Amino acid sequence: MKNLRKFVEKIGSPFSSFIFMLGELGKLLGMIILGLGYAIKRPYLIIKEVFFSGVLSILIIAVSGWFVGMVLGLQGYNTLQRFGSVSVLGSLVALALLRELGPVLSAILFASRAGSGITAEIGLMKATEQLDAMDVMAVNPIKRVIAPKFIGGIIAVPLLTALFDSSGILGGHFVGVTLLQLDKGTFWSQMQGSVSLHDDVINGLIKAAIFGVVVSLISVYQGLQAKPTAEGVSSATTRTVVHSALAVLALDFVLTAFMF
Repeated sequence: MKNLRKFVEKIGSPFSSFIFMLGELGKLLGMIILGLGYAIKRPYLIIKEVFFSGVLSILIIAVSGWFVGMVLGLQGYNTLQRFGSVSVLGSLVALALLRELGPVLSAILFASRAGSGITAEIGLMKATEQLDAMDVMAVNPIKRVIAPKFIGGIIAVPLLTALFDSSGILGGHFVGVTLLQLDKGTFWSQMQGSVSLHDDVINGLIKAAIFGVVVSLISVYQGLQAKPTAEGVSSATTRTVVHSALAVLALDFVLTAFMF
């Protein structure tokens, strides 16, 4: 009987930890929402975070988008050639990027580069008792530090996704038109004829904004939960990347089912 009880507790422990974490994330989100007014009245705090999260991620996003577009162009051409439909290569590259690959990969890259940086910064501030010092000086750390980082992430992810999509389409164009000699006019006209501004472009950016909320929330949460040691901060940054990637991929399935 004791063994059965231990077995049930062992199985239920991860599930109860997950439910507890969801509750803590909801509680933190509520506190951040209450602190949004403070951050909005101080735009320089948000601009600083957008620079850190967005501008410093431009190079990795642009290069990644270019190579993903090139791979899509090459694989798409080889597949479409079997059916004599290489003329729709532009449509295939654009729709794959705008609907799925752009928002998902941009969010995961954002979590890897900026999200882990946010977690490490907050964890370091916690380890050096800077957050406690703010409390002593009657400055709310959630309003002063966490809310601007949260807003900065929500602004940065859709902008980075637009850059990823644009760079990817140019990469697909380079492979399809420049390397494989596909007609340039056919590439662009097929793309323009099949891509919808509302259904594809705007819905893709809405999806990216939702991913921005999730990744930013996980990043600040893990920073606040980090143990005030070098190992603790390192573990927290790893959890940020892993949890963000899993959350984005799971949420992508739900959003795709409702939006496309």
